[in-house]
Amino acid sequence: MKILLLGKNGQVGWELQRSLAPLGELVALDRHSVDLCGDLGNLPGLAATVQQLRPDVIVNAAAHTAVDKAESEPALARALNAQAPGVLAQEAAKLGALLVHYSTDYVFDGMGHRPWTEADTPAPLNVYGKTKLEGEQRIQAACPRHLILRTSWVYAARGNNFAKTMLRLAQERERLTVIDDQFGAPTGADLLADVSAHAIRQLLQSPANAGLYHLAAGGETSWHGYAKYVLAQAEYAQSALKIIAKELAPVPGSAFPTAARRPHNSRLDTGKLQTVFDLRLPDWQRGVDRMLAEIL
Repeated sequence: MKILLLGKNGQVGWELQRSLAPLGELVALDRHSVDLCGDLGNLPGLAATVQQLRPDVIVNAAAHTAVDKAESEPALARALNAQAPGVLAQEAAKLGALLVHYSTDYVFDGMGHRPWTEADTPAPLNVYGKTKLEGEQRIQAACPRHLILRTSWVYAARGNNFAKTMLRLAQERERLTVIDDQFGAPTGADLLADVSAHAIRQLLQSPANAGLYHLAAGGETSWHGYAKYVLAQAEYAQSALKIIAKELAPVPGSAFPTAARRPHNSRLDTGKLQTVFDLRLPDWQRGVDRMLAEIL
């Protein structure tokens, strides 16, 4: 089996290089790849790469993920998040290949408190969410063999993340303010990658289970709750960090104005995924513990 992975050096792509390697021959690209085109902005080059490699599985872990920046460059966000997945879907359909793609809770408006299901009607608040939704729709229209995984609050030990930012600020300031009216589940890139590999194996045996699924760690918290947990774990681990923060104050999202509106409710119902693929998704704290063990 041949697998084409796009976005190999992103948070999820880096972990996918590990989780997909045992499944078959893995060709991993990013936008700087030379011999083959892995640049989502080059639609003809992207199509030519798929036509040349003729993969059995295409995994697209690349995207325009700068949420606020997308507001000022909507054409680029649409090209990367909607048009490129559409091209991949068309080429995958010609080959009869499976296309795996990652989407976001930002396709919803964030209203209410109930976790979003796959059957709920999307209503994105910002350009990022709108372009990600269009990407989903283009894939669904062009490629019957697809696996779209919506997730939220993704982090990894590699690169920058919210936990690292909180730990850094806690060493610089005695008082921190963190948003307490946005809720979701911090989800590790390693969990996304491992579940993806598991699902791909099953879908190759049971193609009728292709479709759209929600994938996030178990439980829920606010950004304030997330920060509180991270700092408590750092103190418990007696890390070498010299934390001087004495107060972690909860504030509404309006205290931090941004170019793009953020949803208040990023909870995702993962029942469908767990049932169809016979999985149990661990609570978000377990993944964060593992990540902190690597960075502290």
